[in-house]
Amino acid sequence: MGYTEFTVRIEDFDYHLPKEQIAQRPLADRTASRMLLLKRSTGGFADSNFAQLPDLLRGDELLVFNNARVIPARLFGKRKGVHSQPPSRRTSQEHLTGTVEVFLTRQLESGVWEALVRPGRKLPVGERITFGTGELEAVILSRGELGARTVRFSSRDDQTVESQIERLGHTPLPPYIEREDESADRERYQTVFAKIPGAVAAPTAGLHFSGEMMERIRGKGIETCELTLYVGLGTFQPIHSANLEEHIMHEEAYEIPAETVSAISSARRAGRTILAIGTTVVRALEDAARRAQENSSGNLLVAGRSEAMIFITPGHRFRAVDALLTNFHLPRSTLLALVCAFAGRENVLPAYQHAVAGGYRFYSYGDCMLIR
Repeated sequence: MGYTEFTVRIEDFDYHLPKEQIAQRPLADRTASRMLLLKRSTGGFADSNFAQLPDLLRGDELLVFNNARVIPARLFGKRKGVHSQPPSRRTSQEHLTGTVEVFLTRQLESGVWEALVRPGRKLPVGERITFGTGELEAVILSRGELGARTVRFSSRDDQTVESQIERLGHTPLPPYIEREDESADRERYQTVFAKIPGAVAAPTAGLHFSGEMMERIRGKGIETCELTLYVGLGTFQPIHSANLEEHIMHEEAYEIPAETVSAISSARRAGRTILAIGTTVVRALEDAARRAQENSSGNLLVAGRSEAMIFITPGHRFRAVDALLTNFHLPRSTLLALVCAFAGRENVLPAYQHAVAGGYRFYSYGDCMLIR
C-alpha cells in the first residue's frame, strides 16, 4: 500500500553512519537532545535543541502522541521438557541445561503471545519453560513463520501472568544498542505519557518529552491528544528486496479513540497544523485515513482498533499529518522511507548527511528532527 507510481529502490535510502554515533545510552536529561529543523517546502535545515520546541511552535498546533507502554519483553528461563512425553522419554532426552530466551513480539490473547525463542532448534512444540524460581511457566503451542512460536504462559502462584512478566522480564533494547539492559532502561526506554502496555519497542520520538516539557507545551495553550500503536519488532526489520514495493510490511495493532479523531478532524477543518510525535503516530493516522477513504465515510479518520499494514513510501499522499517530530532512522529502513515520503528524499538525505557531519546522536536514544 505504498501509493507509488514508480519503482523505488532501497539503495536510494542509504547513508553512511559511523558506529560511534549510534547512541548507546540516553542523555541524563530527556530534553537535552539536539534537534535538526527541516523545512519540507525548501529542504532548508538548521540546528536547534529539543528544549526549544515550545518556543518554535506557533501555539495552535495539535500534537498527537503514541501512549503505548513498552513491556519487559525479554524473558530468560530454563527448559523443563516436553509435556506430552512420558517420564521415561523425558529422562532420556537431551540434558536440559542452559538458559533459553523468549522474546515476546505480539500478544494474541490473554496469556498467549507470539514470540521468538532461542535456541529455536532445541525448543519444539510442547516444550515447557520455567522462569524465575518456577512461578511463571510457558508452553510452546505451535511454530510460525521465520522461527516464531506461539507461547502460552501460566502463573504458578497468586500473581497474574502480566505481573510476572513485568517483574521477571528485561527491557527489549534495540539490536543496535550493544549492551545488556540496565535497571535505568526500565524508565528511560519509556515515554513519560506511556499508559497502554503491549509495545515491544518504544515510540522513540516521545522519549525526549519530560513532565515539565509537557507542562510547558500545555501552558502555551497547545492542544494534545493520544492514540495507541503497539510498536513491534518489525520496526527494525531490514528490507531484503531491491525494490520497496516487493517488501512485505509487518502488522502493528493500533487504536484511535473517538475523542482523538474528533480533535484531529476539528484541527483539520480549522487549518491548524497536526504534528505527529513519531513515525508510529504517522502510521496509525495514515492507515486510519486510508480506511476512511476506502469506506467512503466522508470522515477524515476511522476511530477504533485495527491492524496497520500500510507501507508509506515516496508517492504517498498524506491525509492526516502536516508536521513530524522523529528520531534519526537506520539506512535502508522502512522508517527512513516513510520520512523521505513525508519530506522528500532530496531534502531528507542532505539533512541526514549534515547531522552525521555535525556529530548528532542516532537512533532510539539519539537526537531528533522537527520536519514542517
